[in-house]
Amino acid sequence: MRDLFEDLFATEPTDPMTAARTAMKPQLRHRFYEAVAVVPQAEGSFAIHLDNRPIRTPARGLLALPNAALAEAVAAEWRAQGEVVDPASMPLTRLANTVVDGVIAVVPEVAAEVEKYLASDLLFYRADAPAGLIERQAAHWDPILAWARETVGARFVLGEGVMFVPQPEAALAAMAAIIPREPWRLAGVHAVTTLTGSAVIALALAHGGLDTGAAWAAAHVDEDWNMEFWGRDSLALDRRQRREAEMRAAAMVLDLTR
Repeated sequence: MRDLFEDLFATEPTDPMTAARTAMKPQLRHRFYEAVAVVPQAEGSFAIHLDNRPIRTPARGLLALPNAALAEAVAAEWRAQGEVVDPASMPLTRLANTVVDGVIAVVPEVAAEVEKYLASDLLFYRADAPAGLIERQAAHWDPILAWARETVGARFVLGEGVMFVPQPEAALAAMAAIIPREPWRLAGVHAVTTLTGSAVIALALAHGGLDTGAAWAAAHVDEDWNMEFWGRDSLALDRRQRREAEMRAAAMVLDLTR
């Protein structure tokens, strides 16, 4: 049983930065268990048992979740598997593995990577044409920047095109101060940041400034605009669907650890 547990996710990187950027090819195995249970642990966490055996991460850590609600959500992914177990359909489990094997040990480094995104955040760089795209960016992005300004006191500078625009140190410091240091919430913020290209979007989502649907739409304004004019590519849509599943898993972690 041990080999089956670990081999399912064995090829996934334990480093959280690498895991967030790598599209893993799933290693499918026939389903080898019947019952899935959430089991409280002495230290207050919750493990997932398959046929009375605890799930272990690729690095041999115990897959333990910080609360019962999140553990039940992970357990639901295992219950939903059919004849084969497909890691690609288990974004919560994959994110949990990353937290246990990676984020917990390197919290300052992960927080620093989120902070780096703030200096050149997606929301700061606006199109100079056409008018429709300019309006759409403003409609999706301006409310998020207004949240940062009104809630956090962060006032950012906008620019057109891709030329770097220096941001006020006070604004960057104000946003950096609200990056979570609790590993599970930090992992959720990091995942959303890398998936959207915006730490501002991720932090607004983490702190209740917008919901998951609005965050996803804001991150894809330019992509959606281009698809409307140039059509939809099936491979790109498949990749987008996988990324959206990862995004929703991260958002669920943020919601269930709030």
